[in-house]
Amino acid sequence: MGNCLPRVESSLAENRSQLFFENYPWNYSYGEEESYGDVDIPEAVAPCHSCNLLDDSSLPFFILASVLGIVASGAVLLALCRSPFHWQLCPSWPILAQLAVGSALFSTAVPILAPGLNSAHNPTLCRLGYWVWYSSAFAQALLIGYHAWLDPNLGTGHTWGLTLGLSLGLWGAAAVLGLPITLATDTSYGLCTLASSRGLGTLQSTHAAICFGIFVLLPLGLLGAKGLQKALYRGPCPWISVLWVWFVFWWPHGVILGFDSLVRSKVLLLPTCLAQQILDLALHLAEALAILHCAVSPLLVALFCHKATRASLPSLPLPARRPSHLDTFEGKSSLPSHLSA
Repeated sequence: MGNCLPRVESSLAENRSQLFFENYPWNYSYGEEESYGDVDIPEAVAPCHSCNLLDDSSLPFFILASVLGIVASGAVLLALCRSPFHWQLCPSWPILAQLAVGSALFSTAVPILAPGLNSAHNPTLCRLGYWVWYSSAFAQALLIGYHAWLDPNLGTGHTWGLTLGLSLGLWGAAAVLGLPITLATDTSYGLCTLASSRGLGTLQSTHAAICFGIFVLLPLGLLGAKGLQKALYRGPCPWISVLWVWFVFWWPHGVILGFDSLVRSKVLLLPTCLAQQILDLALHLAEALAILHCAVSPLLVALFCHKATRASLPSLPLPARRPSHLDTFEGKSSLPSHLSA
């Protein structure tokens, strides 16, 4: 975890700290006495340092989340693609399958970015991990938004070409939106982290703005459109489903990352070192919550498909329905009474 060093309030310490550490990452760990170039920097002038929550000790959490996500996503994909019978009961199955694919891709990227693995010493692998990490999350968010708007019309006269084209467009947009964080990624002290170069500050701010827009503004916009359409009684409104629970895992990440970007760009100034440490801790907790989505997202897809199947089954004509054990038993029990008549 490392030791958390308090900020020194003396004017000499502030001036020397600002001189040497103004553009240094907050999470950098300082020892008893560090050197910067040819100048020794004592512990008293070290900047505010936050304890790292997701360190080497959290490696089992990363591995467990990755394994659960891959297994759950694979099981859901197998169930969706196994029987064409379910395609009639759940017309939105292509979007559900893509959500499972996005969850599986995210799960494969989790071990790459896990602390304590040798992959962190390869900058290319780190950049690839961050790109898959955020691009898959962006794709899932966009697919849920697309599903919320168009799902009521999926079963009535929709064309597969339009669905395929929109899906490819959403995945392409998600891949492009994941480029800023990819270009701003570097390795430091065996960890995949954001580069501390001043020239990459624009990329980091762009990434924070993208996360805030997709993870925060998108669900708020869907809820606002839902309320407005119901109030005005005009046109179709977004359809709220269990898939919206997905945003619960990413909404805190978007909010806190946006706030952290404002602090890093000095638009907002934190009054004390304790406030900075709380912000850094909140960032790690939000990241841990976002990681958990890879195991929960396939369960949301399975629950949605189960509910859609149960809702569509009574409306199907009898030839399209599979005979159940109860129907078979009733048919056999009615045979003797028919013969006796």
